[in-house]
Amino acid sequence: MGRVSPLGGHFTWNLGPLGLIGYVGRVTETTGPDEAYSPLTPSDELQTATRHVGPEFPPSSPMARGPVAAPAHTVDGFIREFLHELNTGQGVQLSTSTVNDQYLALARTVRHYMMGRWLDSLRRVRESKSKMVSYLSAEYLLGRQLDNALLATDLDEVAEEAMAACGLSLASLRNQEVEPGLGNGGLGRLAACFIDSLATMRVPCVGYGIRYEYGIFRQTFVDGRQVEQPDTWLALGSPWEFPHPEYAVQVDFGGHVEHTTDADGVDRACWKPSWNVLGVPYNYMVPGYENGWTNTLRLWSARATKAFDLAIFNAGDYAEAVRAQTFAENITKVLYPEDSTPQGRELRLQQQYFFVACSLRDCLAILGEDFDPEQLPERVTFQLNDTHPVIAIPELMRLLVDVYGLPWERAWELTQKCFNYTCHTLLPEALETWPLDLMGRLLPRHLEIICRINDDLCAQIRQRWPQDELRVRRMSIVSDYPERSVRMANLATVAAVKVNGVAELHSQLLKDKVLPDFAELWPDRFTNVTNGVTPRRFIKLANPDLAALITDAIGVGWLTDLELLQDLQLQAEDPEFRAAFRKIKRQNKVRLNRILRRRDGIELPREGLLDVMVKRLHEYKRQSLKLLHIVTLYGQLRSGQLRPDQVTPRTFVFGAKAAPGYQIAKRTIHLINAVAQTVNSDPCVKNVLTVAFPANYNVTLAERLIPAADLSEQISLAGKEASGTGNMKFALNGALTVGTEDGANVEIRRLVGDDNFFLFGLTEPEVEDLAQSGYRPSAYYESDPDLKAAIDLIASGAFSDGDPSVFEPVVSNLLYEDRFMALADYRSYLQVQAEIEARYADSEAWTRSAILNVARCGYFSSDRAMRDYIARIWHVSAL
Repeated sequence: MGRVSPLGGHFTWNLGPLGLIGYVGRVTETTGPDEAYSPLTPSDELQTATRHVGPEFPPSSPMARGPVAAPAHTVDGFIREFLHELNTGQGVQLSTSTVNDQYLALARTVRHYMMGRWLDSLRRVRESKSKMVSYLSAEYLLGRQLDNALLATDLDEVAEEAMAACGLSLASLRNQEVEPGLGNGGLGRLAACFIDSLATMRVPCVGYGIRYEYGIFRQTFVDGRQVEQPDTWLALGSPWEFPHPEYAVQVDFGGHVEHTTDADGVDRACWKPSWNVLGVPYNYMVPGYENGWTNTLRLWSARATKAFDLAIFNAGDYAEAVRAQTFAENITKVLYPEDSTPQGRELRLQQQYFFVACSLRDCLAILGEDFDPEQLPERVTFQLNDTHPVIAIPELMRLLVDVYGLPWERAWELTQKCFNYTCHTLLPEALETWPLDLMGRLLPRHLEIICRINDDLCAQIRQRWPQDELRVRRMSIVSDYPERSVRMANLATVAAVKVNGVAELHSQLLKDKVLPDFAELWPDRFTNVTNGVTPRRFIKLANPDLAALITDAIGVGWLTDLELLQDLQLQAEDPEFRAAFRKIKRQNKVRLNRILRRRDGIELPREGLLDVMVKRLHEYKRQSLKLLHIVTLYGQLRSGQLRPDQVTPRTFVFGAKAAPGYQIAKRTIHLINAVAQTVNSDPCVKNVLTVAFPANYNVTLAERLIPAADLSEQISLAGKEASGTGNMKFALNGALTVGTEDGANVEIRRLVGDDNFFLFGLTEPEVEDLAQSGYRPSAYYESDPDLKAAIDLIASGAFSDGDPSVFEPVVSNLLYEDRFMALADYRSYLQVQAEIEARYADSEAWTRSAILNVARCGYFSSDRAMRDYIARIWHVSAL
């Protein structure tokens, strides 16, 4: 039955997609030009989103009344499903099918095996009315889905045998899958790990995000320079998603706010938007590991409310006829639109509000038709994954006050019990702010709400510290300098039940340096949850031979209780186990070489130390410091200062993307590639130094590169990296870490032991002291002959065909700015690299340390991180 919905308009509420409770569209309002229904459309031709949900009368078939059954978990059952999907889903016979036909049919076959438990999980959540996690994240780096789905459903061997029986290679079909590039780096990969762990722990969760049409750009190199290409991950279809256009959500923008006074003398606000778009949900299954449970990831895609104007089209203005569609779809066209222009910045704010507005409306609908907003904190917890979704706070206030009619004070009490905020940075420039004029133009009602929240906050601060107006300015959500703007981190902190950092050091610095005034006002609001990674993807799938070796040594169970890895410590003393461990590492290097040869035309040496630095290209991560080390070695070998037999053969592998507008980062990429070209073509260092930079580093490549690595480079300036998760993945796969006391490096070193970690560089207090005393990078250049020689070699044009101007901006940045003190840590870094060379020469000792890294890093499981969130922040239960 339809009823007037508190969410605006006349809606039908009923069972939504896949068993969720949802609202399904307008059914009576037809006055606006953007309405889907037209009175001119004959009723028997009207396609409506409000059709009856469920059977019209009680079904008589037992199959119709029963639960969704999975296909037979046998090779024959799998073949039957696969061929049925190929024939009826793709419309082809096996003999005429393409590889893409075969992959799509395979993926949908595996999907069939997950459907029953997904629908049953949704039913259990709906019936139990238990508290759920609503995870709001602008990024999800999921990786390929096929292998994870096969692992979760225990279909690995069945599928391989079934495909072989059909004359197909499962490995070839795996390679057909294109991973969704819906994230930029660690933030998105962490979100994917977290929703994987919650499903494995049977905790009800809906992950909400954006279905970017192009996602993160596809990186290519032209003459060594980064060139961004669209990431067309949807070009050949995505078999893992379920679109539900009938459950589209309308999202409003612009316009103005009108205020009236009701009969009780209460001010009532009515937002009169000037334009709107539709958010179409796409559902993805998130299977738990062999536990019969499946959660949901829901991604939103923007569509126009009125996509096509036939009258304008017939008049010959074809571009104008689809202008609304183009304008709307720009919102979810690409991950993080370039925001160096006003238009780009506005689009990014549109993007953020779009996805949280859709998500909150959807989440409230999931809670049911009889949902009482007073029960909101008992039914849902919203986790804000960094500042991108923080606009959800005023959006929830708008819904509670303007739509549900709650008094302001009660709405704010409820809102403050529902949100939690994870901060992922220590860099001030990464804490988002939005200009007031932009916010007021795009979201006028939200700006009013933010300003009232801020007025109440400032009054509270003045009451506590009546003579400290500077403190009020520091803590104010609305900043006056350098422009009038909204500080999203401040807003998140004011509204959150808990604010957490993502490593012990980061959480401490968050309280001491980033948000110290808030920590003083609300000390109990701050906590720490150190990040973790899912062992299912990053050990079992990425490194199957190591996973088998671990299982043989300590038994099953460790994939869901990673702390059991500590039982491997005794194996580190066993020569046979060390030999097996080394063999697996060599096999992983062979596999990596084969992949890079096919993927990038890169040939790596078979022997030597594999030294890997893969992460987002940013100055604070200090790829420049790694590069200075390589240039130093190269220069010393070329000059005769070092003989080739004095240097451990090394292959340096970089993987990194630079933001399109980040010029110094893009120049650094160019320099790395130029050094690689020079070094790799120089016969004087052949088989001693090799530099590789495969383009378009992603999760798929990470799963092959990380298991092969000997050395993990985690060399950010102390106090700048929030946590890192790459450091955890490398350690769990048997790579030793060279790193600073930064982020989760601190905890890794404490757990694995000083003898199994290569520490160098300034500490965070030393960094602070050096910055306060006046850091002058050129002084290090002038006093260190090796550093001077390396920078001079770059400046001479040795890596740019004799043209010194090509890399002059990089050289000048190092000498006169060097914001992250690479030159200050250079000498310490060279010293620890000499220690690494000596240690690597003793293969038995190195292998022992590598095994101990694996054994002692079980703490860094995303399962443990989720248990911490549940205990300290969310207080939810498994079903």
